[in-house]
Amino acid sequence: MRTTIGHARRQSKKRLFKSAKGFVGGRSKKLRTVKETLLRSGAFAFRDRRTKKREFRKLWIIRINAAVHQHDMRYGEFIHGLKLSGLELDRKTLSEMAIHDPDGFKTVVDTVKLALANKPAPAASV
Repeated sequence: MRTTIGHARRQSKKRLFKSAKGFVGGRSKKLRTVKETLLRSGAFAFRDRRTKKREFRKLWIIRINAAVHQHDMRYGEFIHGLKLSGLELDRKTLSEMAIHDPDGFKTVVDTVKLALANKPAPAASV
């Protein structure tokens, strides 16, 4: 009589098939393709967790730029003025503020404009 791994193997396969639930065709029914698919999906998940961060930062910058343009400024000027004014607001917060609290965002823009106006002139080079 031949022996098999039995319970341990069944549990292992069950765990793999459970995590492949919803995959199309053999990708959820055949052990080899399930293993391959899960390996690839893990790689994509790892890669895209970083891509997601990049994409959101791009989105926030686009939103801030659009909102700042309504107040006759450019994004680069705005960020520079933000640093000069000492306001420590991140791009996510600024983006949300631009959408949901336009009055508050206008206050921030006015503060930034004031900081840029009071900026000391660059030293003349000889």
